[in-house]
Amino acid sequence: MAGEPVEKKDWLSRRAFLRCLGAALALTAAAKEFLFGAEAPGQAASLGLPLPEERVEATLKRLFGNRPLNQDEGKVKLELPLIAEDGGNVAVTVEADLPMTPATYVSNIYIISDKNRRPMIAKFSLTPEAGKAYIATNIRLAATTDVRAVVEMNDGILYAASKHVRVTISGCGDVPQS
Repeated sequence: MAGEPVEKKDWLSRRAFLRCLGAALALTAAAKEFLFGAEAPGQAASLGLPLPEERVEATLKRLFGNRPLNQDEGKVKLELPLIAEDGGNVAVTVEADLPMTPATYVSNIYIISDKNRRPMIAKFSLTPEAGKAYIATNIRLAATTDVRAVVEMNDGILYAASKHVRVTISGCGDVPQS
């Protein structure tokens, strides 16, 4: 009749709509994976991520590009034992005799091992509020190797120090083939 209100029926409930939306999103993600595949291993390096079995030269290139590693004696002090009886627990300290002011400061300290499967063992980020560029930690080493400490200033200048460590028992399982 002309004056009576018409009862409106929802043909799709909110819950059903959300189910359909979730299924459509999942289907879209699955189709993308099927059509375009997973990210290729070569793309990981372009994103700054380490590749499995990455060589130390590739790690240094990925982290620092073509910037020179200044080997100034006395600027970076790297301490670790000459012989590590257990490669699973090697104490390391890195101290940089560099300014820690708001204008010039150590922004990152990297620890890199030449013979580990993934050479970059650790990265420590610092701010001027640290007061001193000093870190102490324990690392794992796969084999007898050179260990490097690379100190990055906030302006991009790099300083490095390295030491050779003899490892009697591997701390990383299988030793990579060199």
